[in-house]
Amino acid sequence: MFNLILFGPPGSGKGTQSERLISRYGLKHLSTGDLLRSEIAGQTPLGLAAKSFMDKGQLVPDEVVIEMISSALDNNPKANGFLFDGFPRTNAQAEALDKLLTQKGTEISVVLALQVSQKELVKRLLNRGLTSGRSDDTNEEIISARISEYEMKTAAVAEHYKKYEKVMYIKGEGSVDEIFDELCQEIDHRLSA
Repeated sequence: MFNLILFGPPGSGKGTQSERLISRYGLKHLSTGDLLRSEIAGQTPLGLAAKSFMDKGQLVPDEVVIEMISSALDNNPKANGFLFDGFPRTNAQAEALDKLLTQKGTEISVVLALQVSQKELVKRLLNRGLTSGRSDDTNEEIISARISEYEMKTAAVAEHYKKYEKVMYIKGEGSVDEIFDELCQEIDHRLSA
């Protein structure tokens, strides 16, 4: 089973590249946002627990999110692997994910981090804001704050996986195909090792 985490700040092209990687390698997309929405819509015990925190304006605790991921892993036993999107975002979440995957007899194979200059990210997000309908894509100050928050939070996660030599930085500027080719080269290298 090949499991990867794809990192990238807002506007890095992570969504576009995720779709292409999932298609090429037959991976199951694990977005914690999608999992939360699905569990809540299904009114599962985990979904109801998550909703009770969200209704109070609180973050859903890591234990609940890990249980949702565990359930998704169990529900997809024939998957070639998983692409983790939006998780883990903290060191504690990375450690909890590693522990869960070890219990399931697997691990994170690689962490691919898309690197894009702040100037390019702001440009991309402002352009996206013209058509996305997302108000957080139209204000340069908010965009800069989102990028800073991303960098603060995910730096610790990258450090965690660097200890295991699993982090690869990929230049996220250039054509979509060029970036995809670089990501695939890294994955193919890991698959053949």
